[in-house]
Amino acid sequence: MRGVILALLMITMGVACAAPKEKRMIEKEQLRTLIITTLKEFHKETRGKVAYSDTAVELLMMTAAHESKLGTYLTQINGPALGMFQMEPATEEDIWDNYLHYRPELELAISQFSMGDMYPEEMKWNLKYAIVMARIHYYRVPQALPEGYKELAEYAKEHYNTQEGEATVAEYLEDYYKYAI
Repeated sequence: MRGVILALLMITMGVACAAPKEKRMIEKEQLRTLIITTLKEFHKETRGKVAYSDTAVELLMMTAAHESKLGTYLTQINGPALGMFQMEPATEEDIWDNYLHYRPELELAISQFSMGDMYPEEMKWNLKYAIVMARIHYYRVPQALPEGYKELAEYAKEHYNTQEGEATVAEYLEDYYKYAI
């Protein structure tokens, strides 16, 4: 009771109270809307080559939820990964050098979402660029996107985090339900 009285007294006197520090993330419905509109734009830019699907939207929501807690971390703690999808610069470079370089129509489409130089740091602040890079990372996997949340978590673990990565399928699902649903 004394703590409540002290807090009320501090508020009335204009003294700031220390509230528990809450981590911030991108609001999930705003992010989902941005992913939807970006993937639809990307679908147009690729002349339908990269199909739009609700499954792709949820896969990217799951990836952002797990990798960065929906944008809470834009730089990996003790690591090189960047942006809400925590893509490593080496992965971004590999996509450009070993995949897009041989697919000029996709290379041109992705460049429409970049501010020019297409450098890894851009994934921290250019959300549309980060979205299309994450999408193309999954797109280059020959296996089709699966249906179902557990199957998407397995797909993300295998193709985004890799079998050697620390994440588990259960963690992908837990983070998806906690941050994205």
